[in-house]
Order: sequence, then structure tokens, then C-alpha cells
Amino acid sequence: MSEESTGGAPVPDADENRRQVLYWRLLARLFDPEEQASLESASLAVVEDIGLPPALLDPGASVDSVVQRHPELAAEFDGLMTPAPDGEDGARDRAAEVRRAALASKVLLNVFTSGSGAVTAEQLARWQSDAGWLERALGCRPGELRGGRGGGVRRTGGGGGVSPTGTGFGAPTPDLSRLIPEIGPELGSIEAGLVKRMRLREVLADPALASRLTPSMSLIEQLLRDKDNLSGVALANAKALIRRYVDEVSQVLRSQVEKSTVGDIDRSVPPKRVFRNLDIDRTIWKNLTNWSPEEERLYVDRLYYRHTSRKTTPQRLIVVVDQSGSMVDSMVNCTILASIFAGLPKVDVHLIAYDTQALDLTPWSHDPFETLLRTKLGGGTDGTVAMALAQPKIAEPRNTVVVWISDFYEWRTDELFESMAAIHRSGAKFIPVGSVTSGGRGSVNPWFRERFKDLGTPVISGHIKKLVHELKTFLT
Repeated sequence: MSEESTGGAPVPDADENRRQVLYWRLLARLFDPEEQASLESASLAVVEDIGLPPALLDPGASVDSVVQRHPELAAEFDGLMTPAPDGEDGARDRAAEVRRAALASKVLLNVFTSGSGAVTAEQLARWQSDAGWLERALGCRPGELRGGRGGGVRRTGGGGGVSPTGTGFGAPTPDLSRLIPEIGPELGSIEAGLVKRMRLREVLADPALASRLTPSMSLIEQLLRDKDNLSGVALANAKALIRRYVDEVSQVLRSQVEKSTVGDIDRSVPPKRVFRNLDIDRTIWKNLTNWSPEEERLYVDRLYYRHTSRKTTPQRLIVVVDQSGSMVDSMVNCTILASIFAGLPKVDVHLIAYDTQALDLTPWSHDPFETLLRTKLGGGTDGTVAMALAQPKIAEPRNTVVVWISDFYEWRTDELFESMAAIHRSGAKFIPVGSVTSGGRGSVNPWFRERFKDLGTPVISGHIKKLVHELKTFLT
């Protein structure tokens, strides 16, 4: 309500009323798919009054289609739902809030009203596109909150493009806990539900339909679960989707790994006398005594070069992966990460997957695609069988890091924990990983969590960058 009044009665604020109409319609459509005629007509009047296209109120129109018809709206969707600064005098821009409400309602309804019944490949692709626009509205790259290939943050208010897969710009990661807690896992859950409702085998068997699929963590999980039931064209299309996803995630993770240098400078090794190693500043400083004021010329009798050789001790990375269904996100990310480290010099990578039996995947550790095809999701977990394979690989504890990825819901808890504690006491670096995703959630056995904390090796859960940092610190 406005502070102004006429004859003692408050005067309604027109923009505030418009904003409330749009949000009441949003709530009504979220909880009841049936249209409320009065709210729909009032919302249409508001949208037309503020100069926005009526297509924003059409539940059958994707955000992509709206932006394609009205490209100027693309910049408004970027960063739409990040906190907006107040005016210079602290006043709120009521008119701008109405416009934001209309645009936000479109994105939220398209993402959170996923309907029921069977889902086609086209419907899944449309939802993924709309979810990408929601992630852009929250200041992130498309796919980032769902544990996908985003890997960065979009510049809020950025312009250009009509697709939610445009290039991003460096910016501080927005604090999404202030907006919608755990929105990433919720988006992943909705996407997983859509994938399960899709007749995936029929879609994969049709190359035209399969080409419309966009690889995501939810889709990859279903493909890994069902790969043994596929053959022919369907299996080939499934492998192509897995390969695409692996390549996209690898590109993001590789850039994070390669940002660090490898080892400290080894000054015991003479520098290589090539031009790219020439230390110009030091050369000038050391030869200043040869300066000739009369000729205004510096005579150089010795060149100085930078040391570039680094101390590198061969390191062994042992990755143990729980391949139960609940750990698929972490398994995919860490399998890809292991393959990246396997490509670094002086890093010897070993990979073990387990459920009630253990499988040594070390021969395929350089290729995450082949590794994932050899995993089998589901079943129980018995970490002791994996420990029996891992312990003999620890030849030099001081140069070994063991990454154990699991939710740690084991039935031989005491026996397994004692073996893990023994690895830690031996001098090897032991890193327990509960869930490392780009935005997912994971449950870790509280019994193990407390004991790892007491041991001084707390469980890593959260963004994959946490594990990347830990491994780079030890291996480089």
C-alpha cells in the first residue's frame, strides 16, 4: 500500500497490486493445473499493460520460443532472480518488480509444473532448456545446478543469444542459499522423474528421437542402469550420449586441474639455455656495472636464465568407487577426474569399483567412457572386498593418496573403518568422499562421518572442486 492517502484512507499502489496478481496466479498454477479464469484475465491485462508479450502466460510455450520471438528479453532473464540492489535513496523500483515477477513466473511454472504421464524426447529437451533458463536467472550456467557441465557462472544482466547454452563470464558464485535452499537437487530430482517417465528404449531405438536428447546426469544414470538391456541401434545411441556427457564434463574438470603448477622449482638442475627461459630483468640488473654513459649502451657479458625444472616425485592415486545407485553422480565425476590425473606426468592411477564384489578397473582408468560401461549400478555394498584390492597397491604410503567414494552404509562397519584408519596411520593420504557433485545432495552414514572427523580426515561432500583442490594439493 502507498504511504499517500486521501481523506485518511490509504491509496492502493497500482504496481504492488499488479505484482500480487502475478504471484497469486503463479501459486494457483503451481498447486492446481486448472486455470483460474479471473486470475488469468487479470494477469493478461497486467502483462499487456507493462509491454510484455502475452506468450509469457502460455504454459505451452517454452522460454526458448518466447525469447526467439522477442530476443530483447534474453538479457532480462539473465540474473533475473539474483538479489537486486536498492535505489540510491533506498527506494524500490515497483515497476521493475512487476516486470521481474512476470518473467520469473514464466520460468518457474515451466520448470516446476512437469505434468504427469509418459514423456517424449522433445518434452524432456524442452524441460532441460527451461531449466537452463532458470539456472541463468539464478546467475549460473545452464546445467550447473543439476550437476551438469556448467562449471562456471554467468554474468548477471549479460546480453545476447536466445539459447540457454551461451557463453558465460567470470563472476562471483551467487549465494543461492539466500534464494532457494537446495534448488539444485530439486531440479535434478524433477529431471530424473521425467527421464523415468520416458520410454527410453523406444527413444534410443529411433535415431531421430535419440538425437533430440541432451545428456545429463539423470539421463546418464538411467543409461548406465539399462545398458545391459540395450542392443543394436539403441545401444549405439546410448553409448554416444554417455560419450558426449563424459567429454563435456572432462573439459570442465580438466580446466580446473590444469590451473595448478606441478611441483616446486628444482634449483639443483641447471636452467635450459633457450630464449623462452631468458630472465631479462635479472640479466640487466647483473650487468649494470657494464653500462657505458658515453655510449649510452649496456654491455652484457653474461646471460641469466630462469629455472623451469620442477621436483616431481612419482605419486600413486588409488580411487575406490562404491557403484551402488545412490552414488552414480559422484562415481561419474570421480571416474572422469581419475582419468584426467592419469594423464599427468608422474601420477600412477588405480581405479577399483565395488558393491558386494570388487573389480579392478585400472587398465581402463585413462578412459572414463570405457570405465563407466564396465560398472554395474545397484546392489549391496561390502567395502572390505574393495579394501582387499586396495591395500596391496599402497607400496609407498608417503607418496600415495587413497580416495574412497561411498555413502558408507556398510554392514562390516568396524572392520572396514579399522582398515581405513590403518591406511591413514601408515602415512598415506586418505580422503573419504561422501558426495562430490556440481550441486547434488548425498547421505553419508553418520557413524562413519563422526569417526572420520575424529581421525582428522573429514568426509568431503559438496562441489567437485573440493576434491580437485585436495588432490592437486597432494599430487602437484
